[in-house]
Parts: sequence; structure tokens; C-alpha cells
Amino acid sequence: MSKLNDVRKHLRPGQVYRRAELTQWSNAVDRHLKQLQKEGTLTKLAGGLYYCPKNTAFGEAPPDEDNLVETFLKDRRFLLTTPNAYNTLGLGTTQLYNTTVVYNHKRHGRFSLGGRVFEFRMKSRFPQSLTEEFLLVDLVNNLGQLAENRTRLLRRAEEKALSMDRRALVRVVRDYGGVRAKKFFAKVLGDATLRYAA
Repeated sequence: MSKLNDVRKHLRPGQVYRRAELTQWSNAVDRHLKQLQKEGTLTKLAGGLYYCPKNTAFGEAPPDEDNLVETFLKDRRFLLTTPNAYNTLGLGTTQLYNTTVVYNHKRHGRFSLGGRVFEFRMKSRFPQSLTEEFLLVDLVNNLGQLAENRTRLLRRAEEKALSMDRRALVRVVRDYGGVRAKKFFAKVLGDATLRYAA
């Protein structure tokens, strides 16, 4: 029982743990995991991923998305976003989506973690944080996956692009734009070099 207490002692409410992490404190990790889940000290989020619940005045808090994704990926280099973020651009998008997109360097595919759906997209490059320029370029990159009227959306994206800081937008298009986005912004901004940007 003392080994189980050893594991308990290291668990922090609100933290997400990998099974492999817990082996450093346990000599029978699978048995201890079963016991800890049974008593409610840990909740299983996905295969090999566990959460130590944190109680608040409003009940049990869900795991923090950043902590959850970082533990799942074993990497801090990722960017969380959602198609709902496009609504902040003022282009008339109103659809609500139930998916969180994770740009990262390691995983690709849809995963359910703790009852939430995450779409992991492997990219060689992505910014550290969301900017208006990146969201506009990302919207054009992902136009085919949106449930909005695409013609109207592109017309509004064109107007938006012309009202933004041109140099900042060109830099983001060069760094993160796909083929479609580069062609679109090359035409809108009158910068043919964008078509051929690597």
C-alpha cells in the first residue's frame, strides 16, 4: 500500500500524466492505475493518458487544453486553434465547430482526449501564437473544410486583406500559406512573387 501512497503523493490536481511517467513511482503501475481510477484519484482520458481531477466551486474542472496536448505530444511546440476563431475576423462567418485544431511537428489525425475531439495536423512551420494575419491565411488554406458560402467568404477575405498591414500579411502568406492561399493573396495584393514563395 505504501507504493500506492508514493504515487498518490506525486499527483497534482489539474495535471495530466502519461502512464510511462507514473512508472518512476510505482512498482506495479497497471494495478495502481486501476486502484487510483476506482477511488477517483485519476481519470483515464485516452490510452496511456490520465488526469488528476481538480475540484472547483463549480464542480470538477476539465483538463487544461495546453497541458493535455503537451502531455499527449510529449512536446511543447504546438499551436491550438479552432475554425471558430475565424469569426473574430469580421468576415460574417457564424458557424460553430466542435473541433480543436493542433498544429504540431509529431502527430497527424483525429484523437478523442477526455471526451474532446482534437484534430492534429503535422506542419513543418506554424507561428507561436494566433494573429489576425495568420487566421486570415489559415482560413483561405482551409476554405474547403468550412460550411460557409465560399465565394462570399473569399470576397470578404479580399476586402479584409486590403485593410491589413501589407508587409505583415505578405510575411505570413510566405511562411504559412498553402498553394491556394499563395495564389489568392498574390492576386489580391498584386505581389506575383507570392505564387512562387517556398
